Amino acid sequence: MAKIKVIHGPNLNLLGTREPGIYGHFTLQGIEEQLQNIFGKEHELDFFQSNCEGALIDAIHEAVHADGLILNLAAYTHTSYALRDAVTSIVKPAVEVHLSNVFAREDFRHVSVIAPICIGTISGFGGLGYELAVRALLDHLS
Repeated sequence: MAKIKVIHGPNLNLLGTREPGIYGHFTLQGIEEQLQNIFGKEHELDFFQSNCEGALIDAIHEAVHADGLILNLAAYTHTSYALRDAVTSIVKPAVEVHLSNVFAREDFRHVSVIAPICIGTISGFGGLGYELAVRALLDHLS
């Protein structure tokens, strides 16, 4: 049984109503329920969302007891060296997820300070990206 911490960053609590043309109509709760339905019988999933950088850092620090991380740090992906340092400090494998294809969007979204410290990045598949990320992390852990 793997312990996986799934961390969602700013504005993801608004999924379902926030820019549905970019992010779709699914909700964060719906994504978490789907992951729980698919993986919850065999693995322990712990979910966390915050709009605050410090709270996200604390959640990453607390994930020291997890086997790995799924990270959608949203806009902080492109700017937060503090979050990057938090991930490297706990020495756990992480997969970066983005709902939209960040490379088809604004130029500032093309650079991730998080990607170089992750085992991989999944971008552009909407809520399915989370499932793909968990599968990739589990494969890496095995």
